[in-house]
Amino acid sequence: MKLLEVKNVSKRFDARSWFGRPGDLVVRDVSLSVAAGQTLGIVGESGSGKSTLLRMMLRLIRPTSGSIIFRGQDLWTLGGAELLAVRREIQAIFQDPASSLNPRQRIGDILLAPLDVHRIGPSKERRDEVVATLLRVGLTADYARRYPHQLSGGQRQRVAIARAIIMGPSVVLADEPTSALDVSVQAQILNLFREIKRNLGLTSVFVSHNLGVVRYLCDSVAVMRQGEIVEIGPSETVFAAPQHPYTRALLDAVPDPRRRLLSSLVPGEG
Repeated sequence: MKLLEVKNVSKRFDARSWFGRPGDLVVRDVSLSVAAGQTLGIVGESGSGKSTLLRMMLRLIRPTSGSIIFRGQDLWTLGGAELLAVRREIQAIFQDPASSLNPRQRIGDILLAPLDVHRIGPSKERRDEVVATLLRVGLTADYARRYPHQLSGGQRQRVAIARAIIMGPSVVLADEPTSALDVSVQAQILNLFREIKRNLGLTSVFVSHNLGVVRYLCDSVAVMRQGEIVEIGPSETVFAAPQHPYTRALLDAVPDPRRRLLSSLVPGEG
């Protein structure tokens, strides 16, 4: 069953936008879908449009044309209680947790905020859920009293994952969530993401420029170049027998992305 769909989506930035140069058509007539329980990887070089596409899927940037469909509804037609309900079901993990976590709030308050906004459970249960979610991502209860600057990069990204899953979403959209981490910590976060996805039955979209990450984590992959999808299919098929010259060029640039990544997947603290 298709849970999330992108239908003929394009994005052209105008002079008032902060995200691109005026007149740029950064996403060009993109269509793709994600089945329930599956992980789609979106890969491409910097400037290919993959992060812009993800932000449109998060309803942070309005498409110039086309539609984003979740459970059969166009996200950009929703408002009020309907939109609030969808916000609960679709959560995000961003590239740099240092900038996506409020430096003036303790970790416990950061995780408590979405539960308060959506009025999920009584106050005591909300605080219990904060502790339970910290434990789920490999942190102890005392982290609730700490501030983001007191955590390592890997620990902050664990908090970002905790914030994304604390409301029990159906979909998690991740934008380069491991690119700011060193290789060993990156592997730990990927293993955590994979475990949580399996345990919670999450549907996810994972944007990355790292082919090894996508091959390890994703069921299918879409390759973007200059705002267009040039190839899409099951990960093993695309990696084993790429059809588009651009996909082959990306793979040729990294002789064995799977071996390079898997060699770093060792247990440890993040």
